[in-house]
Amino acid sequence: MTRDDLIYDWNLIDQAPPPPHPIEFDDETLRDGLQCPSVTNPTIDEKLRLLHLMSDLGLHYVNVGLPGAGPHVVDVVTRLVEEIRDSRLDIEPNCAARTMEVDIRPVAEIAQKTGVPIEVSMFIGSSQIRAYTENWDIDTMLEHSVKALEFANKEGLSVMFVTEDTTRAHPDTLRKLYGAALDHGASRLCFCDTAGHATPNGSAQLITFARELVEQSGRKDVKIDWHGHMDRGLGVENAVAALRAGAHRVHGSALGIGERAGNCPMDLLLVNLKLLGWIDNDLHKLGEYVQLTSEAVEIPIPVSYPVFGRDAFETGTGVHAAAVIKAQQKGDEWLANRVYSGVPADEFGLGQIIRVGPMSGKSNVVWWLEEHDYEVTDERVEALFQAAKKSRRLLEDDELHQLAKAPTANVG
Repeated sequence: MTRDDLIYDWNLIDQAPPPPHPIEFDDETLRDGLQCPSVTNPTIDEKLRLLHLMSDLGLHYVNVGLPGAGPHVVDVVTRLVEEIRDSRLDIEPNCAARTMEVDIRPVAEIAQKTGVPIEVSMFIGSSQIRAYTENWDIDTMLEHSVKALEFANKEGLSVMFVTEDTTRAHPDTLRKLYGAALDHGASRLCFCDTAGHATPNGSAQLITFARELVEQSGRKDVKIDWHGHMDRGLGVENAVAALRAGAHRVHGSALGIGERAGNCPMDLLLVNLKLLGWIDNDLHKLGEYVQLTSEAVEIPIPVSYPVFGRDAFETGTGVHAAAVIKAQQKGDEWLANRVYSGVPADEFGLGQIIRVGPMSGKSNVVWWLEEHDYEVTDERVEALFQAAKKSRRLLEDDELHQLAKAPTANVG
């Protein structure tokens, strides 16, 4: 029996084909992610380590900040860009900027100082609700956009033109704003679900609209970006829908950190695209990237967080553990990582962990004892098993060690 015979995959029935072009990623952890109200700003050393991990994971671009925010940000952005240059990291920097010369000029200056090309991600609001609140009209928005685009062109910067709240903006407004961007040399158009409003259908409809805009312009050199948020919990689904519809690059942040409910979680997006077979990135360091981010921003990883939470590949349940143990006894880690898991732990540098607690069977106890080099005796198994049944929670390793070393557990 082959591995394909062991899993009947309903996901593959009538599945749409993968995008015809390579998928690109833009990591927003160090900029958009740090707008999360609860984060601690990482140290520069932590940011540099994250840069290296992003490169190791095969991410193509990283937003290193908004230099227009002041000299302190300019210093950090410059250091990050220098690290990309000096360590020859396989990742390219971009910087956020409002459609204002005062924001774009520092990006140009950093690019000139470091000798590293930097994409400027210039943004302006686009929805009627935002325009009404700000007392903007379309002529003012176009004037700001064109001046910014012309200045970036003069400075030799590549431009990603971003409209905020695109998923709630009227198509006539978007045609005018993106039309100006296309006429004035933008190389990328970014469509944003800034308020986390979109559904997968809405995401796909918007990217289809984006493709039509680009095709009608006659430009052959323009790519489309998708930037999503998690207010409805649909960040990953929306990003996948955008890619199916024709987006070239998708944005995300580690652990989904960001404003309000956060951004699309880059780690879970990578996991899903890997399992779909759409990317072949080596993701064995993905757990390290998530853990470092958690420590650096002081945001704990929820225990049930998919793939990287403490409980993701742990079980204290007898039936589940027994199946995993039987697979391991066959000498087949591939089987052990899939028999009770839809996400194969080994693909991401992880593995199955069996715990001992009130819902455990004796097989859990035997597995734990063998893993920790104890002689498996009936008395020792019974001592740990009875203690687990009396407990209201899973037992920690230090508790199990004490029980395994107790005199009553060594009789026989």
